[in-house]
Formats: sequence, C-alpha cells, structure tokens
Amino acid sequence: AQESIYNLLPRLEEKPVKPPRYISTFRPSVKCEVAKNKAQWKTMGPAKVAVPSPKNFLQKHSKEPKLPARKKEQDSKKLPALSVPRRTDHPVMGIQSKKNFINMNAVAAITGLPKKPQPIYVDRRQGDKYLLETSGLVPKYIKKPDYGVTPKYVTQRNEEMKRAQREYEASILEHLKKRAMKRLSDEERRSLLQGLKKNWEEVYHEFQGLSVEIDTVPKKLYKEKLESQMKQLEHDIEVIEKHKVIYIANE
Repeated sequence: AQESIYNLLPRLEEKPVKPPRYISTFRPSVKCEVAKNKAQWKTMGPAKVAVPSPKNFLQKHSKEPKLPARKKEQDSKKLPALSVPRRTDHPVMGIQSKKNFINMNAVAAITGLPKKPQPIYVDRRQGDKYLLETSGLVPKYIKKPDYGVTPKYVTQRNEEMKRAQREYEASILEHLKKRAMKRLSDEERRSLLQGLKKNWEEVYHEFQGLSVEIDTVPKKLYKEKLESQMKQLEHDIEVIEKHKVIYIANE
C-alpha cells in the first residue's frame, strides 16, 4: 500500500445493515390451504412400496402367449388303419384260379377294335411331329352353338337403321303433305324421260348442223347456247334415271 497521511489514524469498518425480511400477511392462510388440499403420495409417491421377491424374476419367453393344454384323446386305444401289413398277419395261401389268361388276352386282342392313331402334322419332310388337335389347324369354331348366327349387336343395329328409315320416310311424307307435293307415276316419269331425250336429240341435231368454221360472234354465242342446253338436258336425264321416285309441287 502506498504511504499516505490519511492512513495514520485507524478507521472503523462500517458494516451494512440488512433490512428486515419480507413476510407476507397471507402466509398462514396459504399454509393452511396447501396442507388442506395436499393428498397423500402427491409428490413423493406412496409411503410404503412392496419390495419384489427375488424368486419372481423375469424369465425367458414368459410374456409370450401360451397355447391351451392339449386334451387327451378319449379313445387312446384306437389306432389308425395301417396300409402296411402287420408282423402278425399271414397271407392267404392255397387260392388258385382256373382262368386262362392267355386265351382271354388272345380273344380280347382279336375281337377288340383297333386303336385309332392320333392325327398329327409335321412342319417339313424330316421335321418333328405335333398333335393336330392342339395346333389350331382344326376348325373347331364351326362346332360352336352360335356359329353362323347373326350377333345381337348387328340385329339391333339393323333394327335401329330400319326404324330411322321409317321415321325419315314419315317425316318426308309429312313435309310433302304440308307443301302439297305430288308424286309422279311411272308412266309420267317414263314420258318425261322420253321427252327430255327427244329434246336432246333435236338440240344435238342443230349442233351437228353448225358450220365447221365459226368466225363470227353470233355463231359463237349460238354454239355456246346449244352446248349449255345439251348439258342441262343430260343432267336432267341423269337425275330422272337415277331416282325412281320423283315429287313435284302442285300449282
């Protein structure tokens, strides 16, 4: 320590005075409430715990489920039938048969039907043999009960087509009745067709009578007119020949 005149006189050590400890005014009521509501074994467990016996230690497979005890058979003396003869069994001796197996076999071979060979096929001359039945070459499908029968979906589709055709024809007839259309008879159609062909022959005859050299505008226009008439007549003839039923409007 450094020397100083202030350290010549000894100093009295002043100890700090602690304030009094705080005590709540509710302390006695809280103690009473805690003691009242505290149950036994609340925090520290039961007062006395039974010590396990050293004889009841955990053994191997002790926790696995155990099967019930096997019941003894009531009839323990009854034994199952054995396919093997017993030692005490003796074979039956002295049995003889008068059957002539040689003659019987000969008669069966003579009178029996010959065995039919299985049909086979080969893939080449020195090839392997295969059964014909399992090869798929035998037409077994023709023996099916539904072979050659029209499928249901085809008949259903045909009926739907016929019904649609009837509905279409009925709608056309109704439409024609509304428009007061008239159907041409076969004689009228035939006469109309003959008249168109006759007109075409007349126009064609006029077309054949044209001059070879067409050098003027009127000749050229007349030729184009005849050609258009012939095309129109050919179109009408083709339409009438193609359609058997023709309707016209009543005037």
